[in-house]
Amino acid sequence: MRTLFFILTFILIVSAIVSDSKAVDCTTDTIGLCTPTIEEIIEESITEEIIHESDGITIITTTTTDITTTTVTNEDSGDLLDGDNDYVVSSKEGDMDIDWGGQGPATMPSGSGCYNLGTDKCASITGSGNSTSAMGVDGMGTTFVNTIDISSLNITKGGETNYTIKVDKQDASDSIYMHITGKNGNTNVFSGTDILSASGTNSGYKSYEGGWDFSGSLTTVIIEIGGRDINLSIGPLFDDVTVNVLYNVVNTIITQQISSVEMFIALNIDTPEDVIDVVEDIFESNEMNEEFVLEPIQIDEVDYDAVVVEIEEIEMAEIEIEVMEMEIEVEAELELEIEEVVEETIEVAEDIKEEAPQESKSQEETKEEETESTNEVAEEKTEKPIEKKQEVENGKTK
Repeated sequence: MRTLFFILTFILIVSAIVSDSKAVDCTTDTIGLCTPTIEEIIEESITEEIIHESDGITIITTTTTDITTTTVTNEDSGDLLDGDNDYVVSSKEGDMDIDWGGQGPATMPSGSGCYNLGTDKCASITGSGNSTSAMGVDGMGTTFVNTIDISSLNITKGGETNYTIKVDKQDASDSIYMHITGKNGNTNVFSGTDILSASGTNSGYKSYEGGWDFSGSLTTVIIEIGGRDINLSIGPLFDDVTVNVLYNVVNTIITQQISSVEMFIALNIDTPEDVIDVVEDIFESNEMNEEFVLEPIQIDEVDYDAVVVEIEEIEMAEIEIEVMEMEIEVEAELELEIEEVVEETIEVAEDIKEEAPQESKSQEETKEEETESTNEVAEEKTEKPIEKKQEVENGKTK
């Protein structure tokens, strides 16, 4: 017979690794913004190690659970043309207090010269030329150019670039456009141009906004604002320019949980050594079936009252057994005594038979002897009461 002993040891090891993931649909080839999401993938593997020992078998079951959590978010760079965000210096801010520099002639009016843009300084396009700008835009007479390094954002999964700008075009013949080029190092990632107000459009004061999607990595943004002053009276005016980048961030957290359960099966120590050797040979020469599972025996919670009742029932049963055993012993003793009395009676009868006289008497002699014997007994019974009566009377007289 074998006795099972269960020794349970639990070891929990948790480690976190942060890395990029392609588990969700947001890779380096994704154009624009991905949908923010959280995805969790659970993978579990079970290994079993069997150790044969002289007094039993140790089975170590190790369960490894890998939980991969992938999170997709859209991050915002903030306004790249705000000096407080540390992307540009004050001379390159979007409030247009200072000329950014670029191609063709330009002025920086203020006060009433900015019309509906406010009394602070604004930018004025005054060039009447018709050429291609450095960013490849046709119909250019003047440009304002601003190149911004955003490599610190570590953009690698694409996103979108957005802008806002306020324009006041007093002459319908003039034109103004907004252009942005995005680069990864020296490689163009995207390039977009929006004609804010074309020649012949009487737009007046207006606020514009727009943007372009991109994929992959982005390290540099080049902003070009340009146009033409056809009649050279007053060119297109602009102010309060903002540009920001929304980009995808994919984080993957891999949590690994390792639990180990050790179970010891003790063999009967009374088993002969040769039997133990045979058992060890069987385990060493054969692989354990993966479906064979040893589990600890579940023990219900002990109820004190139930245990007391059970003990009382056991004691009553033991008392009944003892009474029954005593009754059986008494009956056996009585039977034995009866047998001994019967045997003794038989022996006495046989002895009496052997001692009786061999000579026979006649019936008359026998009757006479019986009669005499009877008379003698009757005389003795008669005499004894008389003697007792005399003794009593004598006693009273005294």
